[in-house]
Amino acid sequence: MTAQAAGPGKPFLYVVVCAAGVASGVTELIAAAQERDWEVGVLATPLALGFFDTAAVEARTGRVIRSAWRLPGEPRPFPPPDAVAVAPATFNTLNKWAAGISDTLALGTLNEAYGLGVPIGVLPCVGEALAAHPAYAASLRRLRGMGVRFADPYGATGGTDRPVFGWEGVLDLLPQPPGRGSTGRSG
Repeated sequence: MTAQAAGPGKPFLYVVVCAAGVASGVTELIAAAQERDWEVGVLATPLALGFFDTAAVEARTGRVIRSAWRLPGEPRPFPPPDAVAVAPATFNTLNKWAAGISDTLALGTLNEAYGLGVPIGVLPCVGEALAAHPAYAASLRRLRGMGVRFADPYGATGGTDRPVFGWEGVLDLLPQPPGRGSTGRSG
C-alpha cells in the first residue's frame, strides 16, 4: 500500500490507537470521520496492532498503519495533521504523554502535535482501579492544561444496559472540516 495525498480541500485527521480491547471497533471511528469529510491516517502503539483488524483499517483508509519511525530519507506517508483523535487512550499512553515521553511513534506524534498547536481530542479507556492512581489525575490535569480535550467514552449505552464506547465523541471535540462549519486547520 502506498501513501496517498489528502483529497483536494480535505483536512487530515490522525487517529492514534492504543492497546485496549475496544480498539477492535476503531473502524467505527474511521467511518464516522470519513462521513464528516476527514481524510484519515492511523498511528498505533506497537502493542495496539494486535488489538484490531489492521487489514480492514488499511482498506478503509487506503493507507498503511504507522507504528514505527520512518528511516531517514523515507517519504512521509501522511500529510501534516489538521487534528488528532486518540481513541482508545490507555493509562500508559496518557501518563507517558503528560510526562513528555516519546518512546513510540504514537507518543512522539502526540508530543509534536501539541507543540505545533494541532487540536487533539481524547477518549480514555482506563479502568477504575488505574484511574484511581494519583499519577493519572495529575496527567489529566497536565494534558487539559495543554489544551487537550477529553470526552466521556461511555456516555451512551446504545439502548442496552451495557456501556458502549462512543467513538464519535472524540470527533465532537475537534474543529469540523471545511464545509461543515469550520475554517479548516487551526493552531
